[in-house]
Amino acid sequence: MTAVTKPAVRPANARFSSGPCAKIPGFSLDMLADAPLGRSHRAAIGKARLKEAIDLTREVLGVPEGYRIGIVPASDTGAVEMALWSLLGPRGVEVLCWESFGEGWATDVVKQLKLDAVVRKADYGRIVDFAEVDFHRDVVFTWNGTTSGVRVPDGAAIPADRKGLTICDATSAAFAMDLPWDRLDVVTFSWQKVLGGEGAHGMLILGPRAVERLESHTPAWPMPKIFRLTKGGKLIEGIFEGETINTPSMLAVEDYLVTLKWAQSIGGLPALIGRCEANADVISDFLKGRNWIANLAEDAATASTTSVCLKFTDPRIADGAAFAKAVSRRLEGEGVALDAGAYRDAPPGLRIWCGATVETADVQALMPWIEWAFQAEIAALPVEVAVR
Repeated sequence: MTAVTKPAVRPANARFSSGPCAKIPGFSLDMLADAPLGRSHRAAIGKARLKEAIDLTREVLGVPEGYRIGIVPASDTGAVEMALWSLLGPRGVEVLCWESFGEGWATDVVKQLKLDAVVRKADYGRIVDFAEVDFHRDVVFTWNGTTSGVRVPDGAAIPADRKGLTICDATSAAFAMDLPWDRLDVVTFSWQKVLGGEGAHGMLILGPRAVERLESHTPAWPMPKIFRLTKGGKLIEGIFEGETINTPSMLAVEDYLVTLKWAQSIGGLPALIGRCEANADVISDFLKGRNWIANLAEDAATASTTSVCLKFTDPRIADGAAFAKAVSRRLEGEGVALDAGAYRDAPPGLRIWCGATVETADVQALMPWIEWAFQAEIAALPVEVAVR
């Protein structure tokens, strides 16, 4: 194998996982010293912390008044499934899929709830044509495809006068992209993505139209306790004031509060969006002029600024999956990029998290290492393959 010179500079933080994601800069467990551990989440101090988390979420994200924000179990998955089980049924449904999680929601709707739904799919690297979507039906979609690296560019294609609800999984978009609240009736996300919080807790945001549906519609299927958002035909308002359905981790709540306060300290949502865009721009600049690697997203307008997915395009690579895994292992072995392989259901390649907790200098430092790892793996190919 031909020797390939290693870069001189390493990322200070090699955590490029797309979830759970890197902690906020300067994070220390000492920041969580005030967590009310060993106390009931129903005690005054627990309720106050949960309510503070809801209030700060509204402030940082700019969620309009009249939209309810609730902390729910089972991460973003739990939040999405609460919405699907509670809201769907009275209208037709369309599910838009351009990555594995969207396909999971289609499975829920078609195979579990057994609804006669229109499922619109796009290949990895693309999104569906929103002009073809019937928004008089309820529409379920991801804003940012965490496993495919593509996103909805804006909300312009979602009509203001729609009859159906829009149910948006925004787990790798919230705090990183400008969400058009007036076009979204349900928004979900988890703490473990853009702000680097801990896993297991989800956020469910309901607009007025979603609340109206909840109070006027009784699902035809059994509702597990952790999915129940109404009682006696009325919204359980306590869920959206910090009275969680099941027991939350007060340590994780404290961590989420720390991340929200950090977000405020750096300038709020505009600063968070700016950090994500700066990180993604580093990768975009790196790709220019290199014909052996490309963004999985085919259209720059839909390219994610958080979960940036890359594919190797060199014709000498016969087994793309094996090659990509080898590059990922090499990066991890050098301690320069941890958990940077593509998602298991996605096309082979790399997935570099560029969320707001990642420092741009670390993304810059990583780029030469990706080139080094690629060249090293190309040099390691059998001669008859390498000269093809």
